[in-house]
Amino acid sequence: MSKISIAVIFGGQSSEHDISCISVQTVAKAINCEKYDITYIGITKEGRWLLAPSYDSIVDGSWKDSDVAAILSPDATKKEVIILREGNVNTKKIDVIFPVMHGMYGEDGTIQGLFELAQIPYVGCGVLASAAGMDKVYTKIIVDDLGINQADYVLVRSVDVDNADEDVRSMEEQVHRVEEKLCYPVFIKPSKAGSSQGVSKAHNREELIEGLKVAAKHDTKILVERNIIGREIECAVLGSATHVSASGVGEILAAAEFYDFDAKYSNAESKTVISPDLPEGKTEEIREAAKAIFATLDGYGLSRVDFFLEEGTNKIVFNEINTLPGFTSISMYPMLWKAEGMSIEELVEKQIELAFKRTY
Repeated sequence: MSKISIAVIFGGQSSEHDISCISVQTVAKAINCEKYDITYIGITKEGRWLLAPSYDSIVDGSWKDSDVAAILSPDATKKEVIILREGNVNTKKIDVIFPVMHGMYGEDGTIQGLFELAQIPYVGCGVLASAAGMDKVYTKIIVDDLGINQADYVLVRSVDVDNADEDVRSMEEQVHRVEEKLCYPVFIKPSKAGSSQGVSKAHNREELIEGLKVAAKHDTKILVERNIIGREIECAVLGSATHVSASGVGEILAAAEFYDFDAKYSNAESKTVISPDLPEGKTEEIREAAKAIFATLDGYGLSRVDFFLEEGTNKIVFNEINTLPGFTSISMYPMLWKAEGMSIEELVEKQIELAFKRTY
């Protein structure tokens, strides 16, 4: 019996490139090599598509030195990768794709659109869910209709921040809009940046202005949110909009003031707790909210949904959804399913099975 041909795509042009290169190692080791013929395709930060010669080349980073291009064809009649090696052109049929990419151009619906054009089954959310889930502002707009608590927010356009040096009134207007609706401290987030890239916390006007300038470097839209004081709780979901399952919950104990990029990946003091002790009924409330949000965004395959348990009120407050969560050794998504008795190998196989069930 011939093996199923799977393309595992990683890297990418986002600020989360390096995290993707770690996540893919976990996924690759979990794929059953007796069942699947794996083709590794790495996308550099510059956007070059390269054939990674081996798993080891991903671990040591030498795949970036590959001189063999591997480009997915958008031709739906071909369903193949075009391989360019020393002036020679070859192709390889692909049965299914497992993208292990985070952030812009990997998790935001763009590469999913390419998969749809090629009509090759792929793991994870589709174009709509990926695009909406990546964009924090539009996620909030969609979730508003569910009646689930969210932090109050103000949308700021980066163009108004970028023009601030030439037009001081532009920045003054944005600051006024924020201060009119929200009290300090506030969180400032690029609408589509992941892993907390470009995120800051402002305790006063000076920090707000600086935070807006930093966020404007990452995205065209900036979300300024009311600060929620409380516990950070996450829930993993898998399935489809009509048949979704939710794991138990996990809690983030951030080493920093908030769970920014460094706190997530560089600070050993940050911890995750599986099945934390929550007030009665709150775990189930979070699970139901996570499933509802996933379904409303037309989610598919996998997502991690993040909440706050607000201090003093015990209200569940939705934070954000991650449609292609990390698979590193410290990532919450696989740990939550492991706590439910599902190994990483079973989780990866389940995602591939779901990919084949996707209809066009």
